[in-house]
Amino acid sequence: MAKIEALSEAEVTRAVEKLAGWSVREGKLHAEFKFDDFVAAFAFMTKVALTAQCEGHHPEWSNVYNQVRIDLVTHDAGDAISAKDVTLAGKINELRSAA
Repeated sequence: MAKIEALSEAEVTRAVEKLAGWSVREGKLHAEFKFDDFVAAFAFMTKVALTAQCEGHHPEWSNVYNQVRIDLVTHDAGDAISAKDVTLAGKINELRSAA
Protein backbone atom coordinates (compact mmCIF):
# COMPACT_ATOMS: atom_id res chain seq x y z
CA MET A 1 0.00 0.00 0.00
CA ALA A 2 1.41 3.37 -1.02
CA LYS A 3 2.04 5.93 1.67
CA ILE A 4 -0.38 8.83 1.61
CA GLU A 5 1.37 12.18 1.39
CA ALA A 6 0.45 15.14 3.57
CA LEU A 7 -0.35 18.37 1.78
CA SER A 8 2.00 21.30 2.26
CA GLU A 9 0.80 24.31 4.22
CA ALA A 10 0.38 26.25 0.97
CA GLU A 11 -1.65 23.42 -0.58
CA VAL A 12 -3.91 23.28 2.48
CA THR A 13 -4.39 27.06 2.38
CA ARG A 14 -5.38 26.93 -1.30
CA ALA A 15 -7.76 24.03 -0.66
CA VAL A 16 -9.48 25.76 2.27
CA GLU A 17 -10.00 28.88 0.16
CA LYS A 18 -12.11 26.72 -2.19
CA LEU A 19 -14.02 24.85 0.55
CA ALA A 20 -16.88 27.03 1.78
CA GLY A 21 -17.33 26.74 5.53
CA TRP A 22 -14.11 24.85 6.20
CA SER A 23 -11.08 26.02 8.15
CA VAL A 24 -8.01 24.47 9.72
CA ARG A 25 -8.36 23.89 13.45
CA GLU A 26 -5.76 22.01 15.48
CA GLY A 27 -4.16 20.71 12.28
CA LYS A 28 -7.40 19.28 10.87
CA LEU A 29 -9.93 20.41 8.29
CA HIS A 30 -12.86 21.58 10.38
CA ALA A 31 -16.47 22.51 9.66
CA GLU A 32 -19.67 22.95 11.63
CA PHE A 33 -23.11 22.51 10.15
CA LYS A 34 -26.46 23.54 11.64
CA PHE A 35 -29.80 22.01 10.68
CA ASP A 36 -33.46 22.59 11.51
CA ASP A 37 -33.57 19.72 13.99
CA PHE A 38 -31.96 16.49 15.16
CA VAL A 39 -33.56 14.37 12.43
CA ALA A 40 -32.18 16.60 9.67
CA ALA A 41 -28.73 16.55 11.28
CA PHE A 42 -28.79 12.79 11.62
CA ALA A 43 -29.98 12.32 8.03
CA PHE A 44 -27.02 14.41 6.87
CA MET A 45 -24.65 12.33 9.00
CA THR A 46 -26.05 9.16 7.45
CA LYS A 47 -25.35 10.48 3.95
CA VAL A 48 -21.84 11.50 5.00
CA ALA A 49 -21.26 8.07 6.55
CA LEU A 50 -22.19 6.30 3.32
CA THR A 51 -20.00 8.64 1.27
CA ALA A 52 -17.08 8.27 3.68
CA GLN A 53 -17.36 4.49 3.51
CA CYS A 54 -17.25 4.59 -0.29
CA GLU A 55 -14.18 6.85 -0.10
CA GLY A 56 -12.51 4.60 2.48
CA HIS A 57 -11.91 7.70 4.59
CA HIS A 58 -13.80 8.41 7.79
CA PRO A 59 -14.38 11.66 9.66
CA GLU A 60 -13.93 12.52 13.29
CA TRP A 61 -17.28 14.05 14.17
CA SER A 62 -19.87 14.83 16.78
CA ASN A 63 -23.54 15.68 16.84
CA VAL A 64 -25.47 17.66 19.42
CA TYR A 65 -29.14 18.07 18.57
CA ASN A 66 -29.11 20.05 15.31
CA GLN A 67 -25.36 20.65 15.02
CA VAL A 68 -22.75 18.46 13.36
CA ARG A 69 -19.03 19.12 13.80
CA ILE A 70 -16.60 17.42 11.45
CA ASP A 71 -12.81 17.18 11.55
CA LEU A 72 -10.83 15.55 8.77
CA VAL A 73 -7.26 14.37 9.00
CA THR A 74 -5.41 11.44 7.45
CA HIS A 75 -3.85 9.15 10.02
CA ASP A 76 -1.89 7.32 7.30
CA ALA A 77 -0.25 10.65 6.40
CA GLY A 78 1.07 11.18 9.92
CA ASP A 79 -2.14 12.80 11.23
CA ALA A 80 -1.85 15.55 8.63
CA ILE A 81 -4.25 16.89 6.03
CA SER A 82 -4.08 15.05 2.72
CA ALA A 83 -5.88 15.15 -0.60
CA LYS A 84 -8.26 12.53 0.81
CA ASP A 85 -9.46 15.07 3.38
CA VAL A 86 -9.96 17.77 0.77
CA THR A 87 -11.89 15.39 -1.48
CA LEU A 88 -14.16 14.24 1.35
CA ALA A 89 -14.75 17.83 2.51
CA GLY A 90 -15.86 18.73 -1.02
CA LYS A 91 -18.26 15.80 -1.11
CA ILE A 92 -19.61 16.76 2.31
CA ASN A 93 -20.27 20.27 1.03
CA GLU A 94 -22.16 18.80 -1.92
CA LEU A 95 -24.30 16.74 0.44
CA ARG A 96 -25.00 19.80 2.58
CA SER A 97 -26.02 21.81 -0.47
CA ALA A 98 -28.44 19.05 -1.46
CA ALA A 99 -29.97 18.85 2.03
